[in-house]
Amino acid sequence: MSSLHEIFPGIFRLDGKLATKNFAPGTRVYGEKLERVKNVEYRQWDLYRSKLAGAIAKGLSEVHIAPGSLVLYLGASTGTTPSHVSDIVGEEGAVFAVEFAQRSMRDLLNVCQKRPNMLPVFGDARLPVHYAEHLQGNKVDVLYQDVAQPDQAEILVRNANMFLKKDGHAMLCIKSQSIDVTQDPAVTYKQTIKKLEDGGFETLQTILLDPYDKDHMFWSGRKKD
Repeated sequence: MSSLHEIFPGIFRLDGKLATKNFAPGTRVYGEKLERVKNVEYRQWDLYRSKLAGAIAKGLSEVHIAPGSLVLYLGASTGTTPSHVSDIVGEEGAVFAVEFAQRSMRDLLNVCQKRPNMLPVFGDARLPVHYAEHLQGNKVDVLYQDVAQPDQAEILVRNANMFLKKDGHAMLCIKSQSIDVTQDPAVTYKQTIKKLEDGGFETLQTILLDPYDKDHMFWSGRKKD
């Protein structure tokens, strides 16, 4: 008999492994294992394929994404982590999934076709004004960013100023090698966090993602008044 325990709203530990309830039963996104418990299908969440999963495994104290949340996801790629976010927010929530690479966007569209709460947006995260219409005037509860650009902090602040609710939360995957490959990652993290705080955020938690993602820090923050 399977052991199932909800560790955060919409996020489960199933037989010791992280999982989410499948919003599109019978479908896989990246070859993940599916398992049914009491006629409900769950998807195993790969810690090496998702920085959010890795952060949870390494002690993220609050996820902030929950059933009913509106989430702006910058850097949606082929849809691996956004699909798990789609599972979490469920029917009452929505994931605005922004991606700029055409090849990734094709795969993302296929994922979104089976997930009506996941809305694909083809756009450059550095230019939020170009995709503002896709959010239809909505302010989001959570801004999640996984974008490999040198100006990662500036991108997050710019999008937060346009789309994030007052007291809303943000999560950023800081990729030190994308910011400055010659600099000590610890220095890069410190500089990036300062930019986020100068941009109006309170830092809630930071987590180094090794061994799941080398030279990455997961940052969680709250937009101050």
